[in-house]
Amino acid sequence: MDLFMMNCELLATCSALGYLEGDIYHKEPDCLESVKDLIRYLRHEDDTRDIRQQLGAGQILQNDLLPIITQHTEDKLLFDACIRLMVNLTQPALLCFGKVPDDPAFRHHFLQVTSYLQAYKEAFADEKVFTVLSETLYNLLQLGWEERAEEYNLLIERILLLVRNVLHIPADPFEEKNVDDDASVHDKLLWALHMSGLDDLLKFLACAQSEQKWSFHILEIISLMFKDQTPEMLVNAGQMRSAEEKQKDADELELLRRKELEAKRCRNLQRGNRHSRFRGSYVIEGLKSIGEKDVIFHQGLHNFKNYSHDVGKGVRRVPKRKQIARDSEMQRRSALNVRLFLREFCIDFLENCYNRLMYLVKEDLIRERAQQHDETYYLWALTFFMAFNRGQNYRPDLVSETMSIRTFHFIERNITNYYEMILTDRKGATSWYRRMHFALKAYQELLMTVNEMDRSKYDNIRQSASVIKSNIFYLMEFREIFLTLLRKFDEQTQPRSFLKDLVESTHLFLRMLERFCKGRNNLVVQKKTVKQRKRSKKTLQPETTTEDLEQTWQIVSEELLASDFQLSENLSEGSVPFDAAADTPVHEQRTEALIRIQDCLMSRSGPEALSLLHAARSVWPEGDTFGSLEVGPEEELALLKRILFTNLPRPVDSALEDDGIDLEEEEDELESVTVSESEFNFLDFVKRFANPNVVRPYFILLRSYSQNSAHTNHCIIRMLHRLAVDLKMEALFYQLSVFCVFNKILEDPAAAVYQELITFAKFVLKRFFTFSAKNSKAFVEMLFWKNVGVVREMTEGYTKDGEGSKKIVKWTTEEDRELRDLYEKHKDSRVPDIVETLIPLLSRTRLRREVVSQMVVLGLVDSVKDLKKERKGTGIVLWTEEQEQELQTLFEEYRDSDDVLGNILKHITAKRSRARVVDKILSMGLVSDRRDLYKKRKRNAPDKKTGMTEEEFFGLTGKSQELDLDQYEEEDHSEEEQESKEHINVSSGKEQKSRSQGILERNPNLRSIAQALRQQGLSGPVLWLQNSLNRTADDREEDGVSHPLPLVPLTEENEDAMENRAFQKLLRKVGIRAPVDGQESFWRIPASLSVYHLRSLAVSLDLFEETSVDGHTDADSTNCLAAEIEENTDNKELRAQALRALLLSRKKTNSSAPSEDWTSCEDSVGTEEHGDRLRVISSKKRSRVLDSDDDDDKKKDEDSVSKMNSESDIESDSKTCAAPAKRRYRRVLSDY
Repeated sequence: MDLFMMNCELLATCSALGYLEGDIYHKEPDCLESVKDLIRYLRHEDDTRDIRQQLGAGQILQNDLLPIITQHTEDKLLFDACIRLMVNLTQPALLCFGKVPDDPAFRHHFLQVTSYLQAYKEAFADEKVFTVLSETLYNLLQLGWEERAEEYNLLIERILLLVRNVLHIPADPFEEKNVDDDASVHDKLLWALHMSGLDDLLKFLACAQSEQKWSFHILEIISLMFKDQTPEMLVNAGQMRSAEEKQKDADELELLRRKELEAKRCRNLQRGNRHSRFRGSYVIEGLKSIGEKDVIFHQGLHNFKNYSHDVGKGVRRVPKRKQIARDSEMQRRSALNVRLFLREFCIDFLENCYNRLMYLVKEDLIRERAQQHDETYYLWALTFFMAFNRGQNYRPDLVSETMSIRTFHFIERNITNYYEMILTDRKGATSWYRRMHFALKAYQELLMTVNEMDRSKYDNIRQSASVIKSNIFYLMEFREIFLTLLRKFDEQTQPRSFLKDLVESTHLFLRMLERFCKGRNNLVVQKKTVKQRKRSKKTLQPETTTEDLEQTWQIVSEELLASDFQLSENLSEGSVPFDAAADTPVHEQRTEALIRIQDCLMSRSGPEALSLLHAARSVWPEGDTFGSLEVGPEEELALLKRILFTNLPRPVDSALEDDGIDLEEEEDELESVTVSESEFNFLDFVKRFANPNVVRPYFILLRSYSQNSAHTNHCIIRMLHRLAVDLKMEALFYQLSVFCVFNKILEDPAAAVYQELITFAKFVLKRFFTFSAKNSKAFVEMLFWKNVGVVREMTEGYTKDGEGSKKIVKWTTEEDRELRDLYEKHKDSRVPDIVETLIPLLSRTRLRREVVSQMVVLGLVDSVKDLKKERKGTGIVLWTEEQEQELQTLFEEYRDSDDVLGNILKHITAKRSRARVVDKILSMGLVSDRRDLYKKRKRNAPDKKTGMTEEEFFGLTGKSQELDLDQYEEEDHSEEEQESKEHINVSSGKEQKSRSQGILERNPNLRSIAQALRQQGLSGPVLWLQNSLNRTADDREEDGVSHPLPLVPLTEENEDAMENRAFQKLLRKVGIRAPVDGQESFWRIPASLSVYHLRSLAVSLDLFEETSVDGHTDADSTNCLAAEIEENTDNKELRAQALRALLLSRKKTNSSAPSEDWTSCEDSVGTEEHGDRLRVISSKKRSRVLDSDDDDDKKKDEDSVSKMNSESDIESDSKTCAAPAKRRYRRVLSDY
């Protein structure tokens, strides 16, 4: 950009900074304000970064800012402002533009900003600048934590960010055309950093316990310092070259000499001995041209070898998306003094800082306290410093922090995450592949370190390596990682360097695994089997007829009469009809006992059925289900006959119940993963590599054999040798592209150097020509990649059509016509799966795949994909940043609506299942409980037909307004009623009423126990138990899922009741499970209790059974009152009578309450004054329930407050009274 095109205001601001006279910089009086103005200008620059470009063109940093900080350091405010401005100016261009722009105009601006940054980097390569930064940082670090203010911490962070930004600036390869061992701009920058002593401060910050918050800044700066280096170059810096290195260089030189001589010989052979005046024209027999005639060759015969049909054709342009990925890494050898300084830095860092810094960084990554993608710096540091330690007199104690199974698991998890993000974020696949490459190199270095430990001379180190290897080889995830990466290799997005590291890592892993298996007879490893959940088919059992039952009963009765009802000791002691430790309630176990007795009778085992009857009678003596204790033999015989002929309700499997019913499942259908152990076989594991998707990447890398190192070529040939020789699958390589590679190797002038490659190529070609003499189709098979099945067919013989598989029945013309007619009839019926509709209508039973294939053949559909079953779930697992932002925006928009989750699922872009959206909202911290996402619906309490709870009685005042204090509690429980309850008809209400009365008749003891507890003063706990059962029933009806729910007493009265034996007896009668010793603390409502049973049990505990104040029992009157309420719920007078009955019953248990309050409440039911007083009483009761811990201390205050509230309410008659607060209990959802 031209300097004269600078904005006039910006130019005036830059002129007000000062001027440079010789080596002395004279600042202007308004220098500080000018720097702040520049910061303000940068904050408001446009998308083209015009301010940044103008400041770069004016060289403000080189001519003004750097002289200011070096010559005017004493001005703290100015120094701080200049550091802020330089941090902004030196930030990476990629951060300024977000990504490399695709638009040509913006790409020009991007490159322009990058060129200015490269000029900044050259200006920073000055020892004076880093000396000032180092001294300032040293002075700040000398301050203790109590003396270090917040602005000092900000200055420390800005200095570290400035160093980071300068080191991050890329080099310009066209400007820096330096050879190895020459000093580049980056080398000069590193040397200035070293001479200023800043490297020592970096090591101090890495190991100081009080400075651990700078750990990520330090790790990032160190990674940028070593970005052009390799561990091998630093290890060998300043040392004499070994004999192996000299021999390696000599071999490379000999290879180049042979190539040159062979090329020279070929050129000599192409020239004839004498000059030919006539070039000549030749006919190539057998090679057809475009027409029917042979090709005419118009050149000399010495050029015939180079003839090709492609000569003269234009080069076909390869699309950008199909081009092979290129390596972006450029390595060069720095100057010797820089390498020596970096080598000493590595040694000191390993001895003093590595373990602690890596521990801090790992903890921050696990706890998600780091920025996005910061794990790549951790992976780089692990790879670099462990490799340096391995080459520099390996010491395992220096890298003990990263040498563990946890590190293997961390890297494996990151590789899996990167691969899943590649599938999700296609546009950013290249960046994700680069991060995966970092993780792969870290995994490779861990394996190499373990291999180095295995060769140690110390026994404890070898033992540690053996433990690590046993864990790695045992887990399936660590064994499968290389196989998965090879199968998913993509040449267009993954560079050759990634494939090189992958092949070498696979070779190392297989070699270690093979050596580990040789020393053991049997190696047990973990094996995971993934099975799809399949719905079991419904099997209808044949119904037993009356004649069969009569015949069975005759045999059983004769057997019992013959034995005179005498049982053996084994039958008497072994019959156990009740399991006290099971979650099944007592009444359900009683039904199961009846079913067991019936099964014994059906199997004609009379004595066993009689012993079960005796045992069940001892467990359930009450009632006449199993007879009385004094029952005689004849009565037992009649009882057994009645059990045999009774149609008992047998439990039906949920899979059978759901068969044939179209259920809209909200959650994805999960695959069941079975984990087992099996004996490991190494050859069976190698067989999994015999796959064309695995073999193809090896030959892709083998194409560039001349550029590969000798070790890389050895790794390739070793894997191919395992498949061709060990597994005898050389036919897997009978492919034309493979033979082209072999031909290139055999014709190479320097073929003698690649002796291993030549030997293997000749072995495969010899086998192929031998095989082609037996199989005439071998040359056709060369055109295709082959799997194991095709290889077996090629070598053992081809199978005929229909052999080796089930014979497929052909379709007749009539069946084709029938299928076509049925399809035309039902294609517009909008059924979810038309194939499933047609299969039962066909005259002949057919499989689904047969019907689908025939529909494609008949042309009814275009492809099989059109008839695929719709899989439940979307398969989308990972969330991108944009999707998370969209989810948060939708949540903020609909958080106050009645159906938050429904609105989010309706408007979200990437459709996901309800379960995954709920889990993501919880993980993002938008809500703390998944119940907050339930649909909020209005309560419809008066429509219940199973009895009235305490909340309903308090809601009879006629007002529906809620106190502000209870609004949040109402939201927590507003989803307890479903919408279907609003449309319950009269017949269903009568049916439920009759069922509830049946439960009451079957639970007379439950009613008597509850009545006895009320007489003992435990009306509150009984009412609490009743409300808990009702709420649990509502929750299970709303959610459709049953979980064991703990009963958590929140008041002292309920806690005391839970320790009362009589109350515990009531809990057992209800079916509530006692806590398991040492594992649980609370009683639990089991998951087996249905919604109907919970509500029926709650009705059994109804408060209408309480003794009245007059001393006689009002059971009959209260029952009549309850019936009247159910028949005429709109009658306010009857509802008031019910309320009066409840309040009178509480008068006895709450003697501490003022009598005038109760009396006035009783006399004025249905009036506004009664509503006000009732609100006072209910609020006091609420206070006693929720704040019972301070009940004794605050009783007087509550009485005074209640009196004041009652007086104030009486005075304000004109105001509308609010409904009393409903008493709520916080339900505990977690399973202890």
